[in-house]
Amino acid sequence: MAASPVRITVTGAAGNIAYSLLWRLAAGEVFGKGTRVELRLLEIPEALKATEGVAMELGDSAFPLLSDVVVTDDAAKAFDGTNAAFLVGAKPRGKGMERSDLLAENGRIFGPQGKAINEQAAEDVRVLVVGNPANTNALIASSNAPDVPAERFHALMRLDHNRALSQLAQRLGCATNEIENVAVWGNHSATQFPDLTNATVAGKKVIDTLDPSWYTKEFIPRVAKRGSEIIEVRGSSSAASAASAAVDHMRDWIHGSAGWATAAVPSDGSYGIDEGLVCGFPTVAENGSYRIIDDLELNDFQRERIEASVAELRSEREAVADLL
Repeated sequence: MAASPVRITVTGAAGNIAYSLLWRLAAGEVFGKGTRVELRLLEIPEALKATEGVAMELGDSAFPLLSDVVVTDDAAKAFDGTNAAFLVGAKPRGKGMERSDLLAENGRIFGPQGKAINEQAAEDVRVLVVGNPANTNALIASSNAPDVPAERFHALMRLDHNRALSQLAQRLGCATNEIENVAVWGNHSATQFPDLTNATVAGKKVIDTLDPSWYTKEFIPRVAKRGSEIIEVRGSSSAASAASAAVDHMRDWIHGSAGWATAAVPSDGSYGIDEGLVCGFPTVAENGSYRIIDDLELNDFQRERIEASVAELRSEREAVADLL
């Protein structure tokens, strides 16, 4: 067991996603069963009391790997020496709020958090933005942390990837771990493109066996709008599935993935996508980082769907240009 604990920061720590996420972090599901962890829980002042209750429950769970839990509303303290940060807390979209207003409101959250990470975090810090609009929030945070390599800031699109796997597995009658080479391109929004062009089961491509109408009119929009569907049915937004996807993303970032895994990472210019945009790509996690799979041949349908989502990311970037 490692002598010094790994420090993990979770923002929005009193919220539902964090409530599902924290227990899995404390159980060693990200860094491993031989690594002790220290949790730093960041919340707004009004939610500190509730966060203290979360900390009490974590203590009552008697995790052998959990060395300490710190509750704070001070970003400098929360990110001090942190090795991994899950930026979960974000401003939700209110009734009548324009997307540009939402981006501006979140900029006032993720800009200062990026600065605190820049000044306080450990040199090996990895930052996963979960709070929406996640892609552009990650861009804002990264832009405010000039001393931290941009590739250390990711946005969560593993949830979209997992949703795509689930829907395809149900359609084919197989297990999700039998499916390979699924990708979700673009933004974590309704414009995203869940792409089955290269998907295989037992080494055989499945795209030619699927009803084209199901693929374009049911599968793609259902994956893209799954969050809204869950709100309508459950009465609240996805929480446990988002936390599970966050665990998947960070675990693979550290230990590597078995195959393709969608990740929203800063573009390196692959596929003509603007360098620096935080965009969903087909990736492989290896050697402590995510590598974009950059040698795929794209057909016209793929290019059209990808470009539509990238155009939205460009628009979001323009809307927050003063925060970058």
